[in-house]
Amino acid sequence: PAGGADMPAGGSSLFSGFRVLGLYSNHVPHALRYHLKHRESYVVTAVGRSFHTFNVNRLGIVAVSNSLPDEITCLAADRMLVFAATGRLISAFARNKEVVMHYNGHEQEVRLLLPLGDQLISADSGGDVIVWDVQSGEVYLRLHFDPSTFDVLAMMHPSTYLNKVLLGSSQGALQLWNIKTSKLLFTFAGWSAGVTVLQQSPAVDVVGVGTATGRIIIHNIRLDETLMSFTQDWGPITSLSFRTDGPPIVASGSPQGHIAFWDLERHQLVTQHRHAHRTSIAGATFLQGEPILVTNGADNAIKVWIFDQEGGGARLLRIRQGHSAPPTTIHHHGNDGKNILSAGQDGTLQSFSTVHERFNKNLGHGSVNKKKEKKKKKGLTYEELRLPAITAFSSSVTRQSDWDGIVACHRDRLATTTWNYQRCTMGAHHLQPPGSRRGAIATAVDITSCGNFVVIGSSCGRVDVYNLQSGLHRGCYGDDEKAHNGVVRGIATDTLNQLTLTTGSDWLLKFWRFKSKKLEEEMKLNAAPASMKLHRESGMLALALDDFTLVVVDIETRRVVRKFAGHHGNINDMTFSPDGRWLVTVAMDCTIRVWDLPSGSLVDCFLVATAPVSVSLSPTGDFLATTHVDSLGLYLWTNKSLCGPVGLRPLPADYQPVVETLPGVTVEETEQEVNSEEEEEEDVYQSAEQLGAELVTLSLLPESRWKSLLHLDEIKKRNKPVAAPAAPAAAPFFLPTVPGLTPRFATQTQTEHETQSKVLNWGVLSQRSEFICTLESALTTGSFDQPLRLLKDCGPAALSVELNSLAPEGGGARELLLVFIQMIDSMLASGRDFDLAHAYLALFLKLHLRSLSQDATAMEALNHLLSRLEKGWAELQASFDQSLCLLSYAKSALL
Repeated sequence: PAGGADMPAGGSSLFSGFRVLGLYSNHVPHALRYHLKHRESYVVTAVGRSFHTFNVNRLGIVAVSNSLPDEITCLAADRMLVFAATGRLISAFARNKEVVMHYNGHEQEVRLLLPLGDQLISADSGGDVIVWDVQSGEVYLRLHFDPSTFDVLAMMHPSTYLNKVLLGSSQGALQLWNIKTSKLLFTFAGWSAGVTVLQQSPAVDVVGVGTATGRIIIHNIRLDETLMSFTQDWGPITSLSFRTDGPPIVASGSPQGHIAFWDLERHQLVTQHRHAHRTSIAGATFLQGEPILVTNGADNAIKVWIFDQEGGGARLLRIRQGHSAPPTTIHHHGNDGKNILSAGQDGTLQSFSTVHERFNKNLGHGSVNKKKEKKKKKGLTYEELRLPAITAFSSSVTRQSDWDGIVACHRDRLATTTWNYQRCTMGAHHLQPPGSRRGAIATAVDITSCGNFVVIGSSCGRVDVYNLQSGLHRGCYGDDEKAHNGVVRGIATDTLNQLTLTTGSDWLLKFWRFKSKKLEEEMKLNAAPASMKLHRESGMLALALDDFTLVVVDIETRRVVRKFAGHHGNINDMTFSPDGRWLVTVAMDCTIRVWDLPSGSLVDCFLVATAPVSVSLSPTGDFLATTHVDSLGLYLWTNKSLCGPVGLRPLPADYQPVVETLPGVTVEETEQEVNSEEEEEEDVYQSAEQLGAELVTLSLLPESRWKSLLHLDEIKKRNKPVAAPAAPAAAPFFLPTVPGLTPRFATQTQTEHETQSKVLNWGVLSQRSEFICTLESALTTGSFDQPLRLLKDCGPAALSVELNSLAPEGGGARELLLVFIQMIDSMLASGRDFDLAHAYLALFLKLHLRSLSQDATAMEALNHLLSRLEKGWAELQASFDQSLCLLSYAKSALL
């Protein structure tokens, strides 16, 4: 039970943090790694206090690091480790996850990291450059630069220059240092512009220099000569990268999200990609020896470009993209609860899958006129054609395969737009009422359960109905085309399209006939409503009021059935549980509260770090999704009541909620985690030979080895040759033997009439087989592993021969029969090779039961074996019955 002081320390008794969706990148440049064993490249991007590792081939997340105490400001990686800087602290991660070393010695914020062999070079904003020993974490060398004369902004290691580091400053000068001898080797005067990027080119001694004025200088540092220079018109150079697969191309990134590609042989611009990212290009890197470019930016996107177009152009190959501005409105789409529609302040409408990232969809950015936008040149987008952010939307899956199933309201616009989920694009209609008042905007929207109509409310008090298939206006509510004397705050329609419910800033809740559009009843509220939510199946209508209270109305009796108070801030959003029992609300007081409608009480409440702005509970009840202020992700919370019994009791009025940590990113089950080379000999979990005394283990042998033992006679009869057997050749004077310490005759193919042939009978000359010898020695050792292993190597026919040879008439002895019974008893007692034990015992009894029935000692051993069989099977039968009962119960509950 959870209530009052009994509340667990975690914060919530109903929900626990599961994972966050839609977080991929931020403003920190990415780091690339190449795994020699996997022969695959990985891209590492920072997301808040942790970093994520994606494989470039599929852009699937394969590792998530442990969280650091502060935001990551810089990333770097070598073959073994990933280095992340947070403020003044530098941390080294192994296996892309665990912190194995801290480097603490900077007095200002670290902004540059450069791994160099067994050393790590870091530079901070105060002018300190420190060379660390990676293994010991000790300071090898410390250099100090005066930021007023040489402010370090870029750093690189020239190829083939042993122990050399090239530093670039905001004043424009470059310095080449030997970090082993701590000597300044040379100073480059620069180009009267601050250096932002330094990058090694494929040619030795040649480096690329990016400046704050947009110049790209290709410079020979050995001769101190400038080979060529380019200038981009988009501001400072944010990143530089050279192609290494043949074509002499260098790519430059800009703060506006554009990428330019320059030809180093022809000294000209080859092509450009405008708006490759919505924000500044944080990092752009070519893969070694491949025509692949990996980019990331602060717009929460990772993109992989491939250069296979004519004229040296690139196309987008893979992308992982979330919202570039915080999402404001989310709703689960469909009845399976696997997809969440999200509208963000960036103006896009996206769908995030709770199953896997490959099912994510981006429905794009709304445009004023799609035809005009298509006529514009490729790569050019105009802000005047883009619609503002979505403020409210409604979706339906009933007719989404026939026409558009999503309708959205936009900020400061009266016309609403339709969207098509299956085609992942904006729809065909702009819904705007005829003769509308200037300055009015759409504020509320709801699609009917049948998917044929949409009801839209506006700030001027109008409530209009449209047909979704044709987009035609089908009337409005109210006598003078005004349903409310104020802003319409909420709209809902019931399941059977009998009622339309509207509420507005005039403190009224009105009930209308959907078809005739006549007002049936109106209800006066105690305050102006902020929003409204209807649970169609139960007929419960929840209204959030401006005085931070909640009112629940039964639309059948049209009476207020519940009133809830407790929030201390504006209620941003609310959602019902699938059965209509719980109402989940989020508010600006940073609390998430769960109200129980039957008891009329608060049953769960917890705090989060940032205020939640939207909430949606899955139609299956498994996950609660929330979005928060200044956060780009969608946070999922697991409903613990589905996993086990959760006792709920009313919380007191003075209950103080506990802060719950927001969930983080988890690795997809289908992706393989990256392991560095140093972990190749890592201990691997080995499954036990037998898990429990009450369980059994099968042998994993093919079924043909043990299933056909009781049908050998039928198999021989079926395989009997049609032609008469030929007369056998005369037996050799010396019978062939198998090489080895134990003399064994080489077996020959026997015919059905071997007793009539002149070939010598094997029963006369047979020697004891290796199986019989090991079976005899097992009496003294007490271990039957060796004879059992020999039997596993035998086929069905050879196994029958071995068991036949146990009897005295086959060359064996009566004691061997008793030892074999002990071996079967040992197998059943251990619980291993359960199928083989039963198959061997069945064949053994079929061959020797007549002779065993005349031996009292053997019958006593068989009776003991029978009791063990019955006891073992009774335990298994009970386990089977319990599992089948649980499975049938779960299936009936789902149905």
